[in-house]
Amino acid sequence: MQGETPISAASTASAPPVEQAWSLAEPVREESAVAAAEGAKEALSSKSETVGSVIDTLDAVALSFGHFRISLFDVLIVSAVIFGVLIFAWFISKMGRRLVRRMTRLDDAQQLLTEKIVTILVWAAAFFLGIDLLGIDLTALAVFSGAFGLAIGFGLQKTFGNLIAGIILLMDRSIKPGDVIAVTDVAGNESFGQIRKIGIRAVSVTTRDQREYLIPNENLMINQVENWSYSSKNVRMQVPVGVSYEADMKLAEELMLEAAKSCERILKAPPPTVWMSEYGDSSVNFIIHCWIKDPEDGVGNVRSTVLKKLWWLFKENGVEIPFPQRDLHIRSSDQFDRLIGIMAQGKGGASAAKD
Repeated sequence: MQGETPISAASTASAPPVEQAWSLAEPVREESAVAAAEGAKEALSSKSETVGSVIDTLDAVALSFGHFRISLFDVLIVSAVIFGVLIFAWFISKMGRRLVRRMTRLDDAQQLLTEKIVTILVWAAAFFLGIDLLGIDLTALAVFSGAFGLAIGFGLQKTFGNLIAGIILLMDRSIKPGDVIAVTDVAGNESFGQIRKIGIRAVSVTTRDQREYLIPNENLMINQVENWSYSSKNVRMQVPVGVSYEADMKLAEELMLEAAKSCERILKAPPPTVWMSEYGDSSVNFIIHCWIKDPEDGVGNVRSTVLKKLWWLFKENGVEIPFPQRDLHIRSSDQFDRLIGIMAQGKGGASAAKD
């Protein structure tokens, strides 16, 4: 009929089909953030129905973040992969260190540097291997991982800087295990110690009194360091000695050289020498210069041996070791004379009273 309004084709086309309407009404399926868990689930479920039911039970316990879903099964798979990768990396790095230590052509510093490089490469490879095995979609966490990485970067910049500083110190061989360096404590007292270990963050230095200092690698790279065994272990040490002005200076010098040569640790070449340093208030001061080649065994004990031997040599040869002496001169004055008179009267009265 002409009065009836026909249904237009446009209105028919605008109505969504049944399948399209059903797909719009259906909720978006949540995806797992760990692809490895999906593959492990399918592989294990296909082998046994019992295993499949256990996996379904573990997978039912889950947390959802938007379109991403993390279940208890995902956590177990991730933990197993991380544990396996850590064990694998630890074993490979340990075997690598053993192989490096068998390379006799490398010295201690080169071996330590090679061990550190091998360890860094192994753990970096283990990290990327773990990411690949887990199949983690890092693009979905780009914003969060970027902010987290920035925070970690600010927090670990000192650690990373000390790591690079330690590698640089080993590469230029300015600091290496076994070297003897001067160490200053928080009170400003300077002593010396031997480098035991160069770690990722700090250098371990042990002094003669078995105090262990942990010095950050950056401090040794940017600050002045007194290395006693950088190019040679030969160290010249000084022993100060004072003798009386009345002593025979030539004899005193000969006795000082004899005392220095009697110490076994003092080198014969270059030989010990004696220098006169100054005319002091109470003595003529000398310095015995002598060389040793084992500073890690201490220098105070060498100085003590020389001084003890010199003490007996001076005693035997009549060389006086002076001590501070002062002459007191009092100027005369009226007040001082009156004071002396009063003291004399008081002393005289006291003696008369006794009589």
